[in-house]
Amino acid sequence: MKKSLISASVATLLTAASFGAMADGPNFYGRLDLMVTNTDGGYTVQSSTNNVTMGENGTYLENNFSWLGVKGTEKVSDGLEIVYQMEYGVENTSSRGNQFTSRNTFLGFKTVAGTAVFGRRDTVFKNSEGGIDLFGNSNADMDRILPAQTRSADVINYYSPKIADLFTLNATYLFDDNNDTVDKGDGGSQYAVSAVFGDKALKQQMFYAAAAYNKGIDGVDAYRAVGQVKLADFKVGALYQNNENTVNSDIDGNTYLLNVSYNLNGVNLKAEYIYDDGGFGQYFRNASGNNLKSAAADTTIDDVSVTSIIVGADYRLAKSTLVYSHYAHYEGDYKLSGDKIDLDDDNVFSVGVRYDF
Repeated sequence: MKKSLISASVATLLTAASFGAMADGPNFYGRLDLMVTNTDGGYTVQSSTNNVTMGENGTYLENNFSWLGVKGTEKVSDGLEIVYQMEYGVENTSSRGNQFTSRNTFLGFKTVAGTAVFGRRDTVFKNSEGGIDLFGNSNADMDRILPAQTRSADVINYYSPKIADLFTLNATYLFDDNNDTVDKGDGGSQYAVSAVFGDKALKQQMFYAAAAYNKGIDGVDAYRAVGQVKLADFKVGALYQNNENTVNSDIDGNTYLLNVSYNLNGVNLKAEYIYDDGGFGQYFRNASGNNLKSAAADTTIDDVSVTSIIVGADYRLAKSTLVYSHYAHYEGDYKLSGDKIDLDDDNVFSVGVRYDF
């Protein structure tokens, strides 16, 4: 009896050890990210609060994309690994709408020729931002100004291995059932491609650069160039993006972003400036009442000018816990049938805490 018990225990341990050698995961992870915000106009706060009155000031408890997920890899044969991830956004500040929403959720495989995943995933155009978005996943995210920051369903994403130890080539393709959307208009293929150089974390290499093109996804044709460099305790970054509406090519514009961060004894000080003359972002759409992405967009709108200035700081109390604050100012104007119209300014002040596990 004892011998049988010992044999079973040894077999269990050997099986566990063998599986552990072949698999990394499944790993359970999550994030809770809550922020208190005061805003003059409510034009850029998280839409998930579902109770924001556009054009009115107020104080809100915002959920900055809290999530739960599980991910991992498993070797199935020499040179072939299965990769998987299931991630769900958790709405914890509102009793309305869905409490759980799908985020990056996919199944794929990895070989010496690269990695391909199928399902819902950030497009490679979005991922080409690297670490340039200093205020990402907040009401000062750069998607408040520019489009095509998209997580798409029904996609194939491909990521090449590093070529010449210098760069990777990546691609996103949306299956045909996405091609007849109103935003796309002409029913053509929707895809994105990118080339990425350096290290977005700026640790292994002190620079990051990317070039990317987006065709039709999010209702725009767009291309961008991104660069960021680390100089001692400074990080300096820049982005340029050109956008064109897929329904009406007369609706187009450019976005310019410059930012800098400085590590002051563990306190990460940040400042960012964005200028846009296209009007595709959330601030312009909400403040003007015109959605330039849609087929019904008012083509008499021109001379768009939108500016945002953001300053902030964050500090890591522990490996798992980040506290942060920022102030963002948004302003702009445009012409409608030749008449200049000023957008309502929005001044947004936020304080938050993020916990990762």
